Amino acid sequence: MNAPSARLLARRWLLASCVPVLLVLGMALTVPPAPAEPARAGVADMPGMPGMPATGGPAGSAQLLDGGGLSAEQDGYRLDVVTAGPPSGRPTAFRFAVTGPDRSPVTDFAVHQTKKLHFYAIRTDLTGFQHLHPAMAGDGTWTADLAALAPGTWRMYADFVPNVGAHPRELVLSRTVTVPGEAAPVPLPAPSDSATGDGYTVTLTARPMAGAHRLTATVERDGRPVTDLQPYLDAYAHLSAFHEGDLALAHLHPANAVDGDHGGPTLTFQALFAEPGNWRVFLQFQTAGQLHTVALTLHVD
Repeated sequence: MNAPSARLLARRWLLASCVPVLLVLGMALTVPPAPAEPARAGVADMPGMPGMPATGGPAGSAQLLDGGGLSAEQDGYRLDVVTAGPPSGRPTAFRFAVTGPDRSPVTDFAVHQTKKLHFYAIRTDLTGFQHLHPAMAGDGTWTADLAALAPGTWRMYADFVPNVGAHPRELVLSRTVTVPGEAAPVPLPAPSDSATGDGYTVTLTARPMAGAHRLTATVERDGRPVTDLQPYLDAYAHLSAFHEGDLALAHLHPANAVDGDHGGPTLTFQALFAEPGNWRVFLQFQTAGQLHTVALTLHVD
């Protein structure tokens, strides 16, 4: 075989050997990629996860208050105390007003849990709890008829919803007042999952951790389940909790559907405690037209 023929044969052999490789590369470039596997939903992706409700929702949802309700002013609204130096040892009419962004008294409030304003009072040692629904005069001055206050420092909270805009926001403002006399602090009772008041025993089952968690309360009387709870503030119970030390406030209602005077014995809440530590919990419920309050201490990790 002469040299030109040999070179031609070599070129043909090289071309023939490259064709399969080029075909494979072409297929790889033209075949579309396989569809990606759908991402698996994590806790944050699942709507309606138990124990993880959105704040500001209906009964049973957890409510995280800005600053725990410890500020006297928020979003342009301010709590002003009219009554100076409430007396000790006797009932008193505590007067206050809420001023708006224009610094004039607010007189238009949305109905919130059947009331236009909820008022709380508690001493710094977490004793003397009062939950009232005061009356408002035409000039925007509210009057809360407080039971006798013991000497010491008290924090007064106003919980309301200004009737403005399409989606008004719940606000809780508070101020401290001093009741004259020599204060005698009461030690906080040790944490416990049950307590008795007014003849009723309440047992809490919870995951005591900061954040949103399911909390269950069971109500009994004389060892028997209570099944005649009446609606109170559009729910079968109301729970208020105050943090030891700074008195930050958390409050919520059970998720149980209201159906006449048939509530109990189990009430389910979505509890949202903003910080760890001891919380003094006050569970209020109504039977036979009578309001009952049971208090216990819950430790949150």
